[in-house]
Amino acid sequence: MAKAEKIIARIRAHPTPPNIKWDELTLALKHLGYRVLNHDGSRRRFYHERLNHVICLHRPHPGNEVKPAYIRQVRTALEDIGLIPSENLG
Repeated sequence: MAKAEKIIARIRAHPTPPNIKWDELTLALKHLGYRVLNHDGSRRRFYHERLNHVICLHRPHPGNEVKPAYIRQVRTALEDIGLIPSENLG
């Protein structure tokens, strides 16, 4: 399994892991077809041209770990657009 696929599996995990790093999240989103658009300060947009889909996030600082709430936001967006399977938890 490629590194990006392992990270995607961690993004899909329940409960959401608290230790996904920004560079790992960026690698996974690029693997799924997104490209990073820089904005003011720490704001970043991930844009998928074929799907015309945008995910907006703030790059974490001073650390490098993405908060679990933001990972859940990314997971939901990827499920909604159909890039990863949706989990039926209930």
